[in-house]
Amino acid sequence: MNTFSFAPRDLPPETDALRAEVRGFLDETLRDFPPAKRAFTWSGGDPAFSRKVGERGWIGMTWPTKYGGGGRSAFERYVVLEEMLTAGAPVGAHWVGDRQSGPLLLRYGTEAQRARVLPSTCRGESFFCIGMSEPDSGSDLASIRARAVPTDGGWIVNGTKLWTSGAAAAHYMIALFRTAPETEARHAGLSQFIVDLSGPGITVRAIRDLAGSDHFCEVVFEDAFVAADMLVGEEGGGWRQVMAELAYERSGPERYLSCYPLLAALMRELPSAPSERQAIEIGRQVAHLATLRAMSISVAGMLDAGDNPALEAALVKDIGCVFEQALPGLAQSLLEVAPRVDAGATDYQQVLAHCVQNAPSFSLRGGTREILRGIIARGLGLR
Repeated sequence: MNTFSFAPRDLPPETDALRAEVRGFLDETLRDFPPAKRAFTWSGGDPAFSRKVGERGWIGMTWPTKYGGGGRSAFERYVVLEEMLTAGAPVGAHWVGDRQSGPLLLRYGTEAQRARVLPSTCRGESFFCIGMSEPDSGSDLASIRARAVPTDGGWIVNGTKLWTSGAAAAHYMIALFRTAPETEARHAGLSQFIVDLSGPGITVRAIRDLAGSDHFCEVVFEDAFVAADMLVGEEGGGWRQVMAELAYERSGPERYLSCYPLLAALMRELPSAPSERQAIEIGRQVAHLATLRAMSISVAGMLDAGDNPALEAALVKDIGCVFEQALPGLAQSLLEVAPRVDAGATDYQQVLAHCVQNAPSFSLRGGTREILRGIIARGLGLR
């Protein structure tokens, strides 16, 4: 049986100067960036902004310098992410590559793969998306059907990836394909590949959701060729690699800061002398925020030490999702202001509208609540 371990950790004193530097950069760069756009936080991408961040050395901060990285600590990276998210910076273009695709390649990729894609990723010039979920599969990754069949010099891929965030703007996908016939061992026979999305036989279609956004995509592979040297790690080792990758995806500050612009806007909207209930509820939310932050920083320390905090990351993601999804309803109960997106809406109404429309998706991305709680229960020996 495993147990949770969230050792208290303080951010090193040297991160204070970095935090001030990032805040100055954001104050200057986002001076005219409206609150309604800030509400998108890490789901809003801007390639030009990503290039500016890359020029500062704030993408791939923990990666080795020989690949264009900064060779810095996970704590320094955490400070940059925290400042970006609380400011509502449009980091979505480089987000996936920085958060998980790059670390995955550092752990399982070949030297040639790293040299090929990591330097441009650090510069904010190459972007990644994640090719896991499929139609009729969702969070049950072991049931995927997209298949890679060996051919001369590589693999021929057929199948579809769905709900692929940012694929329309991405250059590469780290994709999970079935490379062996399905057996009773459902997790066997899966492999990961680097896929150049500009190649023939690959079609990317944007999917417009009910909130009017089209960041989700469907990616269809029709006899697409993937070179042999684009296999990541071991053939058949995809499941183990994906589980390690998801620890990067589930533990960061984005798992509790997605609605932070709404919380900040709500506090600005409240009267200078709030009612007792308003004061109590805001205090409760800040306390939740502080607890989640401490847990996430602890996981950053584990990653810095080279550990694999998959269980702790699942817990951060699950609790963070509950916190985030409750904020829009709380905001509406504390202020009788309706969410609006029309031209006459105030900044607060637009931020509220964004969070009301998008909060339901928070318990889907990165693994559904049911999947996460199953992981937690299994890790605790409860199932």
